[in-house]
Amino acid sequence: MNILILGSGGREHTFAYKIAQSDLCDQLFVAPGNAGTAAIANNVAISVNDFKGIKALVIKENIEMVVVGPEDPLVNGISNFFSDDPQLSNVIVIGPSKRGALLEGSKERAKEFMAMHNIPTAAYQSFTVESLEAGKMFLETLHAPYVLKADGLAAGKGVLILQDLEEAKTELENMLTNKKFGSASEKVVIEEFLDGIELSVFVLTDGKNYVILPTAKDYKRIGEGDTGLNTGGMGAISPVPFADEALMTKIEERIIKPTVAGLAKENIDYKGFIFIGLIKVGDDPKVIEYNVRMGDPETEAVLPRVKTDLVTLFKHVGNQSLDKVDLDIDPRSATTVMTVSGGYPEAYEKGKEITGIDSISDSIVFHAGTKLEGDKVVTNGGRVIAITSFDNDFRKALQKSYQNIEKLHFDKMYYRKDLGFDL
Repeated sequence: MNILILGSGGREHTFAYKIAQSDLCDQLFVAPGNAGTAAIANNVAISVNDFKGIKALVIKENIEMVVVGPEDPLVNGISNFFSDDPQLSNVIVIGPSKRGALLEGSKERAKEFMAMHNIPTAAYQSFTVESLEAGKMFLETLHAPYVLKADGLAAGKGVLILQDLEEAKTELENMLTNKKFGSASEKVVIEEFLDGIELSVFVLTDGKNYVILPTAKDYKRIGEGDTGLNTGGMGAISPVPFADEALMTKIEERIIKPTVAGLAKENIDYKGFIFIGLIKVGDDPKVIEYNVRMGDPETEAVLPRVKTDLVTLFKHVGNQSLDKVDLDIDPRSATTVMTVSGGYPEAYEKGKEITGIDSISDSIVFHAGTKLEGDKVVTNGGRVIAITSFDNDFRKALQKSYQNIEKLHFDKMYYRKDLGFDL
């Protein structure tokens, strides 16, 4: 079958890397793709939100499956766009309906869903510019640190964790009145701070059945020791060493099962990934947030460990027969280290030539923010290239990733050298 992946980051290169290995895939297209996907698929210069352009491509190239990488087109309703169009309704789309995507598109909706289906999470209230003063009063009832979340999509950067009450009040005003995160912060969710260690759990569901993919721990902050600004992610480790059988049983019983059952109960068409951001408080898991697609850079550590053919898995999602699948997972650890442009996550320059990619061995190179200029690969984003390595011990896998990163060069390249410090 001919398959289209939507997106241009490391997550999409990882999808392409796995799908290209499948005997079921005839031709693979990525829109818009990057320099890495160009080597194994056909890049097409179409934006992920250009639904008409995507439709034209699907019809022209006889595409039978669309794998949606980022959250934007899902929140904008690409799944419904396909199911509502007689010319496209037979295409398998891996990604939930618009209603399903609201779990990520609105922090408030996610909190309401968790309350409705008794899924453990932090206490919260949400506020708009009209209720700004009430928001400030609510902050006074909480203990530091204070957690402020933009309700809408803010590219992984709409969460502030602040130690000082007055600063929290100022930032709440910034978000609501001065539109710090644009329209994403027209509503702000304030929630109690949960103290514990975080992990990510990934579920693939057909709306009825589900499979649990490997766990991962990602590192969001730019600075070592988890300091500095939040980024889209500086690296990931899979599996999470502390996610033992007892914890995973609690996660499945208290969180995964009621989430999938809740979607079915509300008649939400959901065929795709549920990324559950969790925190382990004492011995108990609580949900921090839902995402409605795979995470990035977690995908680069999680998917290479999945030995089951990915296209086969996705066909079962389309047919609602995931209960017929036994997942085969590589028992080894996978570690991903992300290289980023100097200045990221604030202002950074693009167009810097990248050298040394071909000299990397015993690791997998995933392109995130790259493009081709003639025969050169150049930087085209904040997060540039991810290096993934395997070993029985995650520390040894990290060592391989770090040794290979030293062969990579581009102007002002930066990466965190302390991943796994908290494990």
